[in-house]
Order: sequence, then C-alpha cells, then structure tokens
Amino acid sequence: MAKKLREASCGLLTGEDASCCNVEAVVSVDGRGQLVLPKDVREKTGIKAGDKLAIIAMRQEGEVCCLAMVKVKSLAGMVKDMLGPLLKEIT
Repeated sequence: MAKKLREASCGLLTGEDASCCNVEAVVSVDGRGQLVLPKDVREKTGIKAGDKLAIIAMRQEGEVCCLAMVKVKSLAGMVKDMLGPLLKEIT
C-alpha cells in the first residue's frame, strides 16, 4: 500500500513517495547575501560557472514561502512552449 503524502506549508509534498520534490541540500546565506550550491547538486543539475538561474517565488497568503531556481535556458523554452500556441491563435 502506498504511503500517504504530507503537504508542507507551501504546497510541496513530503514523504517517501514524494518523488517530484526533494530537499537536495541545506545551504546558508553569508553576510553578503551569497550562498553556495554544493558540488553534488551542481553536478546532478548540470549547473556550471556562468549559468544564469531564474529565482521563482511562490506565495501563500501574500507571503513568500518557497523559492525555486530554474535555468534561464529551460525557462525560455517553457515560456515559448506555453505561449507559442496562444500567439498562433491570436495571429
């Protein structure tokens, strides 16, 4: 029998069966507001020096509860995939 998933305060699923979202690492922000992505996370995600990442804020009841990072190259493709069909309908 599948284990029941629990929903965290910002809507992320937690538990053994939550395969789409995982805590990959815990990082600290230094005095200058910088953080370091651990090497194993960079390797798993293919992030290299100079890559651009978009920070996406998710809100719950008006407060930012979660941040996600998406490679800008991937984000551009996602936007194009979503808006492309709509733009074709307009023209």
